[in-house]
Amino acid sequence: MSMKSVTRRFVLEGLASAPAIGGAVSIVMQPTPATAEEIRGTSQMTAQFVTTADGTEIFYKDWGPKNAQPILFHHGWPLSADDWDAQMMFFLAKGYRVLAHDRRGHGFFFKQKTAYEMDTYADDVKALVEALDLQNVIHVGHSTGGGEVARYLGRHGTARASKAVLLGAVPPLMVKTAANPGGLPLEVFDGFRETFLANRSQFFHDIPAGPFYGFNRPGAVVSQGIVDNWWRQGMMGGAKAHYDCIKAFSQTDFTEDLKKIDIPVLVMHGDDDQIVPIGASALESIKLLPKGTLKVYEGLPHGLATTHPDIVNPDLLEFFVQPA
Repeated sequence: MSMKSVTRRFVLEGLASAPAIGGAVSIVMQPTPATAEEIRGTSQMTAQFVTTADGTEIFYKDWGPKNAQPILFHHGWPLSADDWDAQMMFFLAKGYRVLAHDRRGHGFFFKQKTAYEMDTYADDVKALVEALDLQNVIHVGHSTGGGEVARYLGRHGTARASKAVLLGAVPPLMVKTAANPGGLPLEVFDGFRETFLANRSQFFHDIPAGPFYGFNRPGAVVSQGIVDNWWRQGMMGGAKAHYDCIKAFSQTDFTEDLKKIDIPVLVMHGDDDQIVPIGASALESIKLLPKGTLKVYEGLPHGLATTHPDIVNPDLLEFFVQPA
């Protein structure tokens, strides 16, 4: 049995559904909308790796019928594919093929290299899409993952893609510059780095307990489980990868990428997003996208897909089923 098959993350992927841990693990899914009972007994769930050109192994989940419409989810910083549980289970039950990967250095990583910047992240997505021969893909990116989606489509084109969603996403540019006066000062991100270095574990508790999910707002009902799950995902990743990714998500300019995306893009953003303020992100991105649609959620936070899946998931589904 390989090292991969006995690591914590891989074992957890298989416990609920597989009589044996080695290789792919099985669980049931139907290519048509499935009941919970059907989900427990009829299809395939896999947890595997794709090796990129520089030898990095990218972990991914691939659930549902292989001939169904694929949705590829791209997570935010410093999280992992696990952050999409509420969406993957929802769309799995709707008959979709749902996939999510751990960005290099995040979540579960093995034989990790050290190029932690957007071009490389986009190339990793290309490697995954081509290795699985995915076609007609719907890409859904949250926060940093939205930047990854924009750079992937801008850098590698839309031939294998049908639609995209930027959810609380960082494009076009987070940091304040002469050309981007509405961005956040560089000192904000320097503060991120300083706090991160001082005590990463505490920092990864304070972010979800506070602004990420809006739990710092008066009257907010705090979910300790959500906070703990954020911390868990963050602490699984690599400190160097997380540190470098702060520059990647804050200082990468996606303006030209957005202009190149010639497929329908849904831009979803909470107007109480304290992590990626809407004014310098969604409200600017929509001006650059040739086929963009903007949906603003009053009072919702940055992590709205986790706090409000009952709102977000039906809106995603409505966009997915619309003719391209």
